[in-house]
Amino acid sequence: MTQPYPMEFLLTPGKVTIVIEAYTQVRHIYTDGRKLPEDPDPKFFGTSIGRWEGDTLVAESIGFSPSIRIAPGVAPSDKMRIVERFRLADPDNMTIETTITDPVVLAAPYTTSANLRRHREWTIEEYICEENNRNSVDNTGKAGIDLTPPGPNSSK
Repeated sequence: MTQPYPMEFLLTPGKVTIVIEAYTQVRHIYTDGRKLPEDPDPKFFGTSIGRWEGDTLVAESIGFSPSIRIAPGVAPSDKMRIVERFRLADPDNMTIETTITDPVVLAAPYTTSANLRRHREWTIEEYICEENNRNSVDNTGKAGIDLTPPGPNSSK
């Protein structure tokens, strides 16, 4: 949730959908009252169930693919759980507090915070790997694509 690509949050009855430009990712947080599944299918984003606590969306996720990594070389166990708290600090800024617990591979819960800024002029663009996108971020943090072919003296 902290990558430098645009994200769009769609709030509809019973679900929050997050569309992420990078790799055309889509994440669903179900807010329709369902419970977390007892035997979830492993997924890269896990299965997310949310609830509103005042103006804060609290999303709880379980069922992560063993292919993901918590840190370099550290795969999650099937006991990993992530709780995220999404809150608008003001009309143009969102805070996300994320707590990861995994009693098998973590000695204690790990909590981090991030701030996302709304950029009203941004739109979600196509992100197609076959086009050999070369990702870059400008000095303001906005993601871009460098289409300059790598040359013999290039650092790419």
